Amino acid sequence: MHLPVELSKAYRLLNHGPTVLVTSAHGQARNIMAAAWSMPVDFDPPKIAIVIDKSTYTRELIDASGEFALNIPGKQLAEATVGVGTDSGRDQDKFARFDLRTFPAHTIAAPLVDGCLGWLECRVIDEPEIQQRHDIFVAEVLAAWADPDAFSDGHWRIDGRAERSIHYIAGGTFFETGDAFSIGQADPASGKMDRT
Repeated sequence: MHLPVELSKAYRLLNHGPTVLVTSAHGQARNIMAAAWSMPVDFDPPKIAIVIDKSTYTRELIDASGEFALNIPGKQLAEATVGVGTDSGRDQDKFARFDLRTFPAHTIAAPLVDGCLGWLECRVIDEPEIQQRHDIFVAEVLAAWADPDAFSDGHWRIDGRAERSIHYIAGGTFFETGDAFSIGQADPASGKMDRT
């Protein structure tokens, strides 16, 4: 199940640096890859940045369509995450190869991956120089969704029963997001921590 996330809170889906699955589509073609380098960069409108190497099939589809989705997997998708991050989609359907089910996005053509904890539908903001020189894409988040068991009321649920996002280290090794703790109380008006 997925429920909408307020766009003003969409940055919170990525703020802690999870590994993401990038889905893309153009015409009849679609692809999926894993990425460890993505982050929020603005609040209003919400924007993200992601590194997508120019040699990838995903990059080809994003260049053609101008859009993509970020899917935030949990531990149950770790093996598939390594697989889609290793194999190329030019000669195979990686969704079928790794038994990944999808459902339609609401604002873009790229599919969303079933079983993830969160989803962001993104449209590329054309920045040709940084895209070509640094492989960095900046995109506006058009819609955001989350599994309410993992993320609700604008916050990740970090309790004993909530599935957690995964973070890639190297060599097929991940860690899960750990336990939450607070060092002060946030002022609801400013969002800043009160340390008095």
